[in-house]
Amino acid sequence: MVTTLPAAATPEQAGPGRAEVLDQVARLADLEESAVEQMRAEALGAPTRGVVAYGDYQSGGWWTTSLLNHSGDPHDVVIGDGRPRPTSLLEEMPATARFLDLLGLDFMYVRLARLEPHSYLWEHRDYAELRERGRHRLHIPLVTNPSAVLITAGARVHLAAGSLWRLTPSRAHGVCNTTGPDRLHLIADVYADDAYQALAARPHLHDTDAADLPQMTAADRAGLLARAGQLVDLGFPDAAEQTLLRAFYTYALPEGGAYDLIAGLHAGRRAHPDANRWRAAKAYLLVRP
Repeated sequence: MVTTLPAAATPEQAGPGRAEVLDQVARLADLEESAVEQMRAEALGAPTRGVVAYGDYQSGGWWTTSLLNHSGDPHDVVIGDGRPRPTSLLEEMPATARFLDLLGLDFMYVRLARLEPHSYLWEHRDYAELRERGRHRLHIPLVTNPSAVLITAGARVHLAAGSLWRLTPSRAHGVCNTTGPDRLHLIADVYADDAYQALAARPHLHDTDAADLPQMTAADRAGLLARAGQLVDLGFPDAAEQTLLRAFYTYALPEGGAYDLIAGLHAGRRAHPDANRWRAAKAYLLVRP
């Protein structure tokens, strides 16, 4: 199932500005095309799109369903520690079950995650159980497109199909799918053991995987705030806030910079309860370990 493993990448080999990106997201191995195709077919044929969970972290359009969890119910998607068992959905996906078994990893939770077009996972850190030592997150893209990207460490990264990727959620990050079609990933949370260490021994990125985001200029900031203010004046405060939230996917902002823009917008209009609400949202979504 796992094929080519390139030589391990050092920070120097990662190229200028890439060491921080490689620390957060990396290819670990290439996968056999036939295995990916079989899993893709099973995922696309799944009888459910899943459920919306962790709603505070997204714009809407992000659906998950479980393949390995603690209850066996595929709609139980709130991850947690423990020894999982196959859900009723995985029992209908033999190629995926075989792939997971052949990886030989110590699984904590496995899900299918679908991100619809025009959807965003807002800037956040992942849940506390993944920030503790000995837990890691793997992504296997099954369906994707160039507009489906991860934003982390000031860069835009496209997780291409055909590889197994590691995502480290220690830094704030976000995901978007701006044009579609749906982005469909197999996400496995695993415990560190010898099998994982062997799989993760050669992290790397291709030259075209990541692109640096530009810095926001004073003119950029003024223009964004002006557009957001116009939307508020027209009676569309939610649209104004989402305009500023999406700045995270366009510019290399400081951590929480998009939330600061929204709080500043409301504070400048003397809407202090709204400003405080977004300051609290920033603290909640970017909570540190």
